[in-house]
Amino acid sequence: MQIQEPPPRGADGQPLTPFDWIGGEPAVQQLVDRFYDLMDLEPGYRELRASHGPALDDARQKLFWFLCGWLGGPQHYQHRYGHPRLRMRHMPFKIGVLERDQWLACMQQAMQDTGVPADLRERLAQSFFQTADWMRNTPA
Repeated sequence: MQIQEPPPRGADGQPLTPFDWIGGEPAVQQLVDRFYDLMDLEPGYRELRASHGPALDDARQKLFWFLCGWLGGPQHYQHRYGHPRLRMRHMPFKIGVLERDQWLACMQQAMQDTGVPADLRERLAQSFFQTADWMRNTPA
């Protein structure tokens, strides 16, 4: 069992939000861009990519807006669309174990490639797994 370090603290002594810890909007945008670039490039994410339709621009923008708020930064997504209602919004798409695992692997690779600190990457991976597993809407 690996012991996680507490999040870094800001100048005021308060723990940084994951949004601040990752590096704010520029870092979130870099993460999202790398995630979708990998999805397009890597054959191991084929089923995940197929579930996104022909163009990724809309998905890129929405994930960026969502992650900013989810990580503790500006609530761009909620200001535009209201509550994320992730499960409901993803119901039209087949999400099984394969899609969940490809999403998680792609995000893990994107976090590594963009230099997300290891402690933060581990924390986010746990949260991403819980959310992605909850999003499944097809059996195994």
